[in-house]
Amino acid sequence: MNVCIVAGARPNFIKVAPLIRAIQGADDMDYQLIYAGTEKDPTLEGSLFDDLQIARPDVFLGVDSTSLNEITGQVMGAFDRYLEEHPADVVVVVDDLASTMAAAIVTKKRGIVLAHLVAGTRSFDIKMPKEVNRLVIDGLSDLLFTAGVSNSSITNREGAEQSKVYRVGNILIDNLRFNHSRWQRPGIMDELKLEEGKYIVFTLNRKALLEDQENLKKMIQAIAEICGEKQEASIPIVAPLRGKALDVVSTLISHLKIVPSLPYLEFGYLTAHALGVITDSGNVAEEATFNGVPCITLNSYTEHIETVKQGTNVLVGEDAEQLKKAMRDLLGGNWKKCSLPDRWDGRTAERIVHILLS
Repeated sequence: MNVCIVAGARPNFIKVAPLIRAIQGADDMDYQLIYAGTEKDPTLEGSLFDDLQIARPDVFLGVDSTSLNEITGQVMGAFDRYLEEHPADVVVVVDDLASTMAAAIVTKKRGIVLAHLVAGTRSFDIKMPKEVNRLVIDGLSDLLFTAGVSNSSITNREGAEQSKVYRVGNILIDNLRFNHSRWQRPGIMDELKLEEGKYIVFTLNRKALLEDQENLKKMIQAIAEICGEKQEASIPIVAPLRGKALDVVSTLISHLKIVPSLPYLEFGYLTAHALGVITDSGNVAEEATFNGVPCITLNSYTEHIETVKQGTNVLVGEDAEQLKKAMRDLLGGNWKKCSLPDRWDGRTAERIVHILLS
């Protein structure tokens, strides 16, 4: 069986790495890894593929644009040419990007089996481009691999045949379990004199937050204010940022210890040993739940509701007062108890390979 795996952005590689390792350990399976972007993509640091223990992509489609519609069209053209020369039995697409949707459309037009990894995630906000992508991809997919019961229920309610939906678990956890003993203590911890369990990690990437700079400044000031309330010593807030987030936050306020984005294994160590995490990333919130680290998410919803219902995650929206309240709970030791959601056992990729082979 020849499996074509399509990644559209850096986070996708973290989710497909366990699947690639599982395919390599299976009989009668081969794969090719395709990246929608360019070889010079600055988000793909040199150590990423070594850290994940997978090879670099076999093919770079070379798409480099900030327009979602341009990305969709360019990926469709480039991926169609790729499949013309490299037939596949199954195409696996990941998450909900414009490039993911483009690859899904081309796959179905060519009559190839389409599998969607992390299917059934919804914000229920049709104004979000990613929500449109999710609906299209799930609607086209022959195999929908979901992370949990709620995701499977969503696909069923939307009309997906029961035989197409497989609750395989959270593939991000496969990677966390695989790398748990491989985390690397970042050098910046010594430079900033950070002690394990005595600092907060702050990450930021969501476009809506970055564009409302006045409100973002209020939220960052709220973080600094609450961390400074601790009388014996203020709590360090370390912020590994990249791209626009780095540019925007640097101009807003100087309270944060802003550092360059870290390699995967170093970032994993930093978040796993933090007192708490403040983020707008669903992936980081999932990692925090796995690590048992309190997590405050700067959003009013999450596509991964199990991180709230069972995990360490609390949603505060984009409200500075709600953020202050959650931070006082965190620093006061009043955080909720948590447990690991079902099928966060590190065997998701193994289940996917078994399904593909059958």
